[in-house]
Amino acid sequence: MRTSFRFQALSIVLGAVVLISVGLFSACKKDEDKPGKTGLNLFSIEDDIKLGQQLDQEIAANPQQYPILDPGQFAAAYQHLQRITDQLLSSGQLRYRDRFAWQLKIIRDDNTLNAFCAPGGYIYVYTGLIKFLDRESELAGVMGHEIAHADLRHSTEMLTRVYGVQVLLEILLGGSPGTLANIATNLALLSYSRANETEADLASVAYLCTTEYDPKGTAGFFQKLLDSGQGGGGPAWLSTHPAPDNRVQNITNEADRRGCQGGGTFENRYLELKQSLP
Repeated sequence: MRTSFRFQALSIVLGAVVLISVGLFSACKKDEDKPGKTGLNLFSIEDDIKLGQQLDQEIAANPQQYPILDPGQFAAAYQHLQRITDQLLSSGQLRYRDRFAWQLKIIRDDNTLNAFCAPGGYIYVYTGLIKFLDRESELAGVMGHEIAHADLRHSTEMLTRVYGVQVLLEILLGGSPGTLANIATNLALLSYSRANETEADLASVAYLCTTEYDPKGTAGFFQKLLDSGQGGGGPAWLSTHPAPDNRVQNITNEADRRGCQGGGTFENRYLELKQSLP
């Protein structure tokens, strides 16, 4: 009953603000690319959790779009990625370490260089990304970047901007199944603001700085994209501003500013991960 009452109350509140939401979205749109600016997000932590659960169920129900590797059949691959995830979560830097699900799934798609984290901590990593990289620290950096989007609540902030308050509210209240499916299908393709991307880049450094990994892991990924001539390709968060070369420098500067003492790249261990994939 409490949950039902809370959503009813939320519906009333959002109904009151819907007339000014267009103006708010317009105002946020003007500032969304300025570092330090925060976009509109009217949803609670519980809403993030509920929406993430619903998206996770929708993704599981769509194996053609998201062919998830079976954790039993590919236990070794999941163990490798879980080790990375556990270190990131144990960094002491996450706001919702003990509230979000932080569940990990591997998507079998060798043509997609991507990873994403749905609201509430549902982490998805594509085999194409894993096979593209050469060092475990690079994958840890990318995963840290995606985890940061969920932990800093960029995910629902971005979805609020793209889909609007009313649509997300209907989903949370159990309606709009078609829209939920559409969000799930496009979740990996939606792009964050410049401020969000910069904040996630810097958060990945903070996470890795306390682990065994090179804190500049994400920069290694950007550098490989640049070296391979794919600086403008790859995931949506790589093809948008700021440019990959600028992000390499920003990440390096942040690691220096924090006084991170290096860390390993673990090429041999990473090779074992790649060999464990189909």
